[in-house]
Amino acid sequence: MASVTIYDVAAKAGVSIKTVSRVMNNEPNVRPAMRDRVLAAAGALGYSPNLSARSLAGSRSFVIAVFVDAALTIDHWRSERGADYLSRIQLGATLQCREAGYHLLVELIDHEGPRVRQEVAALLAALKPDGVILTPPSSDNAVVLELLDKAGTPYVRVGPERAEGLGPRVHMDDVAAAREMTEHLAKLGHRRIGFIVGEPRYGASQARRDGYLDAMKGLGLPVADGWVRQGDFTFQSGLDQAKALLALPDRPTAIFASNDDMALGCMAAIAEAGLMTPGDVSVAGFDDSPSARFSRPQLTTVRQPVAEMASVAAKLLIGQARSGAAAERPVDELLPFELIHRASTAPPPR
Repeated sequence: MASVTIYDVAAKAGVSIKTVSRVMNNEPNVRPAMRDRVLAAAGALGYSPNLSARSLAGSRSFVIAVFVDAALTIDHWRSERGADYLSRIQLGATLQCREAGYHLLVELIDHEGPRVRQEVAALLAALKPDGVILTPPSSDNAVVLELLDKAGTPYVRVGPERAEGLGPRVHMDDVAAAREMTEHLAKLGHRRIGFIVGEPRYGASQARRDGYLDAMKGLGLPVADGWVRQGDFTFQSGLDQAKALLALPDRPTAIFASNDDMALGCMAAIAEAGLMTPGDVSVAGFDDSPSARFSRPQLTTVRQPVAEMASVAAKLLIGQARSGAAAERPVDELLPFELIHRASTAPPPR
């Protein structure tokens, strides 16, 4: 039996092939009644558009790629702690792509050493995506940006810290968010507030550290030696650095970690030391991952709009692919954050 073609659908619906193509590609400016007629004809005939055929029919691949950090993602999978950041990126971008008739492909990028150049060049040649969503640290990686620019592949940077002349970005204010969380801890009465910095390759790590230091300075609070510790966004680094903070003679009464995984590691270290959260030491995180809501006690944290940022990025790229033109003005979308107050923070012990 011959396979059903776009010509068959057009004939049954009584419309042009171009109209069928516009409906199947979920393009705008098609009357609802016409869209319903074409979809009904396609359904009756059992027609499903082939991605390769769609690509050959025009200049688009109908693929949006997402570049994510291989090292951190693999670490989360191996530790069986999941990869919540990636899940939320996928959710936001996938829903936008699904609505537009696009496919989303997630690619792990090794940012260490020379492999990044080889990996990105090979991916662009093989996939020919209509656009790329860059998550940290790709969003600030000069090699990745250079390769995309040379290939003429549109991209949107999610959560970068560097802004000037580096392409469209969708982000939140990490400095302001960390400042507000530190001020919240101070309002509870904490004067000794420790901080655990995230993975150094991520611009957000430095930004959150800056927000903490800005707040401490503005509040007139000291930052003693050893109160700022270097982590890497993993549970284990939060555990290790919290142990170091708890061993100090003037240990902090509150610890602010740069992400939720490290904050949960802090809570584990506090429990191992025979102390209570928040009775002895308050803990705050950053992300508002599902684990923050399911931990005991539930974690006070900063909610960053990860899924929303990915959705905006995908929408921008799909719109550019459809129009065939770059945005008329530089894209710099700033989305709001939110402090989530839960049970892991309280006034310091007397």
